[in-house]
Amino acid sequence: MRDPEDFDSFYAASSRRVLAHVSMMVGSPAEAEDSVAEAYLRAWNRWHKISQYDNPEAWVRQVAYRHAVSTWRRAVNRLHAHRRAAADEHVDGLNPDHVAIVGALRRIPAGQRQVIVLHHLVGLSVAEIQLETGIPAGTITTWLARGRKALAGHLTDSDTYETGREHRNA
Repeated sequence: MRDPEDFDSFYAASSRRVLAHVSMMVGSPAEAEDSVAEAYLRAWNRWHKISQYDNPEAWVRQVAYRHAVSTWRRAVNRLHAHRRAAADEHVDGLNPDHVAIVGALRRIPAGQRQVIVLHHLVGLSVAEIQLETGIPAGTITTWLARGRKALAGHLTDSDTYETGREHRNA
């Protein structure tokens, strides 16, 4: 038997956080919203079982991420069109650092992006990421190291990154 109040409490406590995490992992807030909604629907339909898990939020986040990946595989052309359209949109109120981080995350491989977001933004340990994703711990640590290095190159002014000094116009 499903307990609507228990599920409502779970949803209220976790939905914004899961949406933010999945959005960072997939790089598209619109795709993340669709996938997170689908994941919570699946959680509701199986709530009697999922509510017993040690971490139902991790289950929802993983289902949402997998749903997003499946959507990408079925609709590559639509995704490219969405990204082109989203790049032209002006969004008020975004912090420049947020924009830079999201842009840099989009430029690194999906596996590295996923473990970077789960580790640094969600706050999961390597062991927790392994449990959630099934990726071997050694691969996770390698992807974290490579992802950090790649992000540093995308987030740092090239003169500062290469020389350690900022370029000054005279």
